[in-house]
Amino acid sequence: MLVVALDGPAGTGKSSVARAVAERLGLGYLDTGAMYRAVTWAARRDGLVDAAGTVVVTGAELGRLAERLDLVLDADSGRVTVDGSDVTAAIRGPEVTAAVSAVSAVPEVRAVLRPRQRALVENDGGGVVEGRDMGTVVFPDATLKVYLTARPEVRAARRAAETGEDVAAVAADIARRDRADSSRADSPLSQASDALVVDTSDLSMEQVAERVASEARARAGMPGCAL
Repeated sequence: MLVVALDGPAGTGKSSVARAVAERLGLGYLDTGAMYRAVTWAARRDGLVDAAGTVVVTGAELGRLAERLDLVLDADSGRVTVDGSDVTAAIRGPEVTAAVSAVSAVPEVRAVLRPRQRALVENDGGGVVEGRDMGTVVFPDATLKVYLTARPEVRAARRAAETGEDVAAVAADIARRDRADSSRADSPLSQASDALVVDTSDLSMEQVAERVASEARARAGMPGCAL
């Protein structure tokens, strides 16, 4: 089973690169961050996270919420539904972004979503997955582990271009999320010791995707390897 696991902080191009790699390799694509955002959206809906983005219930209660959600990710369209509601746009909004690090740090939530992530990939016979603990925890035996990075100012500019927000405000929010994601007790953002590290600061998405896809082909002994 061919699994390509991409990790890295916000603004490094993970989602775009992962989609492009999946297309090149003929594999499914899984955005695990969307799953945590969907749980965060539902937690806000149900009053388990307040307006300031603070979790106001126990981890066990958040875990039970994650367990009972009807969460569907359509890899082809990118559409995300929660309990039948289309939340594709809502989970990318500032309210969810402000709270997702807190929700995703809850061990009970991660304990629910990790098996789902593995099952989705296994049912597809492999895939390209992206997140923050893919190569270190969820798929430690992935065919290829990749850690994407980029200079802070580049990351902020990219995210601001996507959201239309002020670059300085985005930079501050990215720094906050980096601290939260890297310091959480359960599965912190970190680079796998055997990961291919790619600095995307001065590379196009196409250049990064081709490098990753080529390396994956080489690791899997697939035809079309350019190495």
